[in-house]
Amino acid sequence: MVADASRVRVDSEFAPLRTVVVSRSEFRAPADAAVFGHALPVEPGAVEILDAVWGKDFGEVYPDKQRAWEAERAELTAVLRRYGVEVLRPRLFTDAEKAATGPAGYANFFVRDPWFTVGDHVIEGVLRFPHRRAEVLPSRELLLDRVLPSTARYVSLPQPEIVAPGQAGPGPFLEGGDVLVLGDQVFVGCSGMATNELGYRWLAKYLEPFGFTVTPVRLPAHVLHLDCALGLVRQGLLIACPDRLPDGLPAPLRGWDMIEVDEDEAAAMATNGLPIDADTYITDPEFARVGDALKERGVIVEYIDFSVSRLFGGAFRCSTQPLLRAQAATHR
Repeated sequence: MVADASRVRVDSEFAPLRTVVVSRSEFRAPADAAVFGHALPVEPGAVEILDAVWGKDFGEVYPDKQRAWEAERAELTAVLRRYGVEVLRPRLFTDAEKAATGPAGYANFFVRDPWFTVGDHVIEGVLRFPHRRAEVLPSRELLLDRVLPSTARYVSLPQPEIVAPGQAGPGPFLEGGDVLVLGDQVFVGCSGMATNELGYRWLAKYLEPFGFTVTPVRLPAHVLHLDCALGLVRQGLLIACPDRLPDGLPAPLRGWDMIEVDEDEAAAMATNGLPIDADTYITDPEFARVGDALKERGVIVEYIDFSVSRLFGGAFRCSTQPLLRAQAATHR
């Protein structure tokens, strides 16, 4: 057991990042493109690229892009380690796991979604799309290594019933990309494409006895996750796409300094950067306008080209999952 295995806690989206899991880059698209509905990203060129990989391994169709994709995550890992962050990686899928997913395909590419940490609670969610249902498995070993020996609680949602081959019932569905943490305030995005009302209700029922306030945030039907509409940079500063927040900002965030992005920028993942701490933020050079606005507010901006990762509808927050993000390096 590693020496710091007892330290598992996330206090906020921008508390100093100390231990984080960085995603792998594995994807076999479902054999049936209809499984995605309207969930495909609208990043220019993404639809044409993904149209070529239905039922196929992305790296087999696009070996150069696969190498670039892996290099993006390697560069992210290097930048995080330069800031003193401990980086963990999920393992790759086994051959048996790949075979078991069958025509549904598989994904091991956005570790933010299959599990997440709120305070000292580690929660395995339930993913909406069938090709992502096994995505928690490559993280299970490190969760057992880090979370079980710690004082953190470790729970999972009930699995959805199956109403037809490849078709799940009403859930609950709850994905980490929809969960933003701000101390004892937790915001949960609900578009129905990923997290649904049952998922929000489950999380509220679980967390509220521990002193958390869990607030649902309504999203338009085409927005996959809350972090595709809203990102918290530091106390009092956020990045948001008003067009993706039909009810406006959640009440506790109203009055914060907001850097606005439009629908096209949000679709390209402009809100999906990653604070290393309250003074340092990672984003893509595609969003230099946002980066300039952050620099004007005294934030250090690190740029990493994440153009391949963004083809899949995610960026830096989606590609990471913190295990320790706290002001102090020990439990409170």
